[in-house]
Amino acid sequence: MEIISGGVCAPLGFIANGIHCGIRKNKSKRDLALILSSCDCAASAVYTTNKVKGAPLTVTKRHLADGVARAIICNSGNANTCNANGIEVAEYTCAQLAQRLGVEKDKIVVASTGVIGQPLDPTPIVSGLDELIGGLTDDGSQRAAEGIMTTDTVLKEVAVSFNIGGVECKMGGIAKGSGMIHPNMATMLVFITTDCAITSELLDKALKSDIRNSFNMVSVDGDTSTNDCVCVLANGMADNRKITEEGDDFATFMKALNTVTVSLCRMIAADGEGATKMLECKVSGAVDEANAKIIAKSVICSSLVKAAMFGSDANWGRVLCAIGYSGAEVDVSGVGVSFKSRAGEIEVCKDGAGIDFSEDVAKQVLLEDEIVIDITLTDGEATACAWGCDLTYDYVKINGDYRT
Repeated sequence: MEIISGGVCAPLGFIANGIHCGIRKNKSKRDLALILSSCDCAASAVYTTNKVKGAPLTVTKRHLADGVARAIICNSGNANTCNANGIEVAEYTCAQLAQRLGVEKDKIVVASTGVIGQPLDPTPIVSGLDELIGGLTDDGSQRAAEGIMTTDTVLKEVAVSFNIGGVECKMGGIAKGSGMIHPNMATMLVFITTDCAITSELLDKALKSDIRNSFNMVSVDGDTSTNDCVCVLANGMADNRKITEEGDDFATFMKALNTVTVSLCRMIAADGEGATKMLECKVSGAVDEANAKIIAKSVICSSLVKAAMFGSDANWGRVLCAIGYSGAEVDVSGVGVSFKSRAGEIEVCKDGAGIDFSEDVAKQVLLEDEIVIDITLTDGEATACAWGCDLTYDYVKINGDYRT
């Protein structure tokens, strides 16, 4: 497994682009993105668990019923959610794009992100399609990544190279996500491409298995969005032996997918709205995986823990508090807590009780921009990991006037 450049254009047969079409007022911001495969792809997607869902999700789910797709189009600046004509707008967008690409409308994945409850006029999107298509290139991943950003401060992309049966395959991904991020998906849009040949059934199984330990373990602010979607396209152009059953090849594919998804998870967590620090909570020694995940998520979601991390305050009692109300099966008398960063490591709690430690050293550890909250238990051997960020003054500023 090797990290490479190229994002969603790293795999063979994929081109992409992103432009400003006029949805967003700031003309320097791209607001429309397109990813296109040169041939049909096995496709799979997972969607938000929120009962209020963006219209594009309904359309995409319908289009992916047969497990086949060719292109992904996404706009930013408007979520196309809670609109009376939202589905019609999403379908119209797909139809206009399909006509210009010469593909079937049902092979288009459509997504939107931005403000909820604002009517989406498709005119700017349709007017921009010729420019969007005309600018498609095999180095367009960054432009596409910029086109799906909202309050994100950095673009998010990654790619890997891996080997299936002696054949090099590649996988790449782009993501957007900064706020309204909480376990069980979020205002996350993630688009992943691969040239590996795999059946749509196994691709679907791989994605649904992976998100339990990746995107469902990310939280920025405790809000579950209406529009999140993770979609994977596999066009098979690497010409490897097609993965048709579970085994070594499928395991390698799963490892590549998890490398991409975890990398994007960390980027999303680090770029949380107003965030200054990426938090990673590692739990070991839990009675089982389910309980390990409950604990990791509870700690990463705690507003008091997040605020303490913002202030570089080694307030380990807040970590134990979050463990205690999590509902997990745990022997609190066996809990240990350490904080880690590039500046070092400091143990602050052992056997469920405080121990002497240097506040000055702890402060230096917690001043770094990536912090690990390491929790050790004595209940079993299960582990889990969750990602989040600190809670800052700027989070309130950003969301206080997000719509206006």
